[in-house]
Amino acid sequence: MKETKYKGIYEIQKNKKRYLYTKSLDNISYFNEQIKNGYREFDPRRSKLAAAIIKNISLLPLKRNQDILYLGAAHGYTASFISDIIERGMIFCVDFAPRVVRDLYLICEKRKNMIPILANASHPEEYEKRITNVNVIYQDIAHKEQVNILLKNLKFLKKKGHVLLAIKARSIDVTRNPRDIYKDVEMSLKDKLKIIDKKVLDPFQKDHCFFVCQNK
Repeated sequence: MKETKYKGIYEIQKNKKRYLYTKSLDNISYFNEQIKNGYREFDPRRSKLAAAIIKNISLLPLKRNQDILYLGAAHGYTASFISDIIERGMIFCVDFAPRVVRDLYLICEKRKNMIPILANASHPEEYEKRITNVNVIYQDIAHKEQVNILLKNLKFLKKKGHVLLAIKARSIDVTRNPRDIYKDVEMSLKDKLKIIDKKVLDPFQKDHCFFVCQNK
């Protein structure tokens, strides 16, 4: 097991295939993921973040002791791996679906650096008094207004903070070429954010693109 160029991400190479891991905070398998000597396997077919890492995204701005706003946390798969990376930082996990937040809550009970928030990310006023300003916003929301939802939440991002954005093209417009949609997204982001890198995530995550940006 060796650490990659991304702090807190480890890998094993076997038969020309890379297997990603994080060092588990509690040695518990929450999603039937394998644990090897205290390291949890991080599957790129289950997480856009892991897929971006396999695709060699140029920057992964996740560090120990950071605070993260996670929009679209769902059941908490990716959020739990970010939890491993940031250790004593805090992740504010927002999702609007009561069913998935119930599952998320069960993880957050054990992971003291994860806070579940049942709210609609399109209405950040619902949770603005429940979170602090953050170092990173991570957004993974399959919605036609993905970019606008992010822009509404930028008020919580610290100066020079970063954005990790997973865009699902088919949720924006199923009739258009995904690469044209990614170009439109990039143009929409440029007014507010400096775009550091982007990676198309096929074949791990079909019709998805992952953006790394920085607050201006």
